[in-house]
Amino acid sequence: MGAAGSKLEKALGDQFPEGERYFGLENFGNTCYCNSVLQALYFCVPFREQLLEYYSSNKNGVDAEDNLLTCLADLFTQISSQKKKTGVIAPKRFVQRLKKQNELFRSYMHQDAHEFLNFLLNELVDILEKEAPAAKNDAETSSPSEKTANGPKNPQANGVKKEPLVTWVHKNFQGILTNETRCLRCETVTARDETFFDLSLDIEQNSSITSCLKNFSSTETLNAEDKFFCDKCCSLQEAQKRMKIKKPPHILVIHLKRFKYIEQLGRYKKLSYRVVFPLELKLSNTVEDADLEYSLFAVVVHVGSGPNHGHYVSLVKSHNHWLFFDDENVEMIDESAVQTFFGSAQEFSSNTDHGYILFYESLGAGNKS
Repeated sequence: MGAAGSKLEKALGDQFPEGERYFGLENFGNTCYCNSVLQALYFCVPFREQLLEYYSSNKNGVDAEDNLLTCLADLFTQISSQKKKTGVIAPKRFVQRLKKQNELFRSYMHQDAHEFLNFLLNELVDILEKEAPAAKNDAETSSPSEKTANGPKNPQANGVKKEPLVTWVHKNFQGILTNETRCLRCETVTARDETFFDLSLDIEQNSSITSCLKNFSSTETLNAEDKFFCDKCCSLQEAQKRMKIKKPPHILVIHLKRFKYIEQLGRYKKLSYRVVFPLELKLSNTVEDADLEYSLFAVVVHVGSGPNHGHYVSLVKSHNHWLFFDDENVEMIDESAVQTFFGSAQEFSSNTDHGYILFYESLGAGNKS
C-alpha cells in the first residue's frame, strides 16, 4: 500500500483535506463485506464524530468489557489519529469480536454486507441502551430531583409507557414509516407506524431509485384472500394499503434487493439490473409531501455474478472527492465513474460490479437534530 498510498497523496496534492485519513483495511480471508461497510460508516461524518466523542468520554473505563461498540470506536480512533495520511490498518480486534458475537460471520463463506450492516447498527443500539440506565442511575443518585426525559427506570404502575431511548445511532439512521390502510366500505384509515434503519427496495430492469421508491409507496388493493379486518365495520373488507415515509432519517440507507429467490431454480439468483442512483436524490414519498434533498456519499458495491461468491468494495465521497476502497487499496476515482456501478442493461454482461447499499445524507439543516 506504500506506493498506492503515496500515489493517492500525489493525486490529491495540496488538496489533501486537512486532518482527514484514507486508510485501507486488511482482509482476513473473507471480510470484504465488513471492510466495505466500515469504510461507508467511517465517511458518514456525523456518525464518526459521535462515535469518536463516545470513545473519548468513555475510555476511562479501562476495565470495561470489549463489545462491538468499543471495538468499532477503537478502530475509528486508530484511523483518525494516524500520523500518516494514508496506509493500511488491520481491523483485527473488531473482526474477532464480530465473529465471537455472531456465529453467522464465523465461517469463511461469502457473507452479506447488508445483513452485517443491519446486525451492527442494532447491536450498537442495544449496547447504548444497556449503558443508559447505568449512567442514568448514577445521575439520579447524585441529583434525585432531575428525572430526565426517558422517565423513571421502571414503568409506572398506572401504565404510563416508558419512552424509548433515542441514541445517537437513532438520530443518524432512524426514520419512521407509516403503513396506511383505507377500508373501501367505510373509508376509515388505519395507520401503523414502524421505525427503520434502512429501506430495502425491490428492483426492476432499467429503473431508478426514484421509481423503486415510488413502487415502495404505491397503493396495493387488498381483496379476495387478502381482505383487511376493519375494526369499524367489524368484518373483513376490501381495502387499499400503502407505505409512506413519515419521518425521513438524517442518513438514508437504501438496500437494493439484488438477491432474489427463484422458485423454479430452488435457489437465490443475483439480479444485475441497471438501477440508476443519482448523486442528489429528491425524496418525495413522504407524508408531508415536501421534497427532501439528499446527497450520495457512499456506495457498497457487490462484485460477482452470483449470491454465494464474489467480493465487496466501496465508493466514498469525502471533501468533494470520490475514492474507491477495495480492502487494503484506496484510490481516487472520477465522479463520472460512479455511474459504472448502476448495473447491466443486458442480462448477460461482463460488468458484475453493482451498487448494493447506498448511503445518502440529508441536505436539510432542519433534519440535523
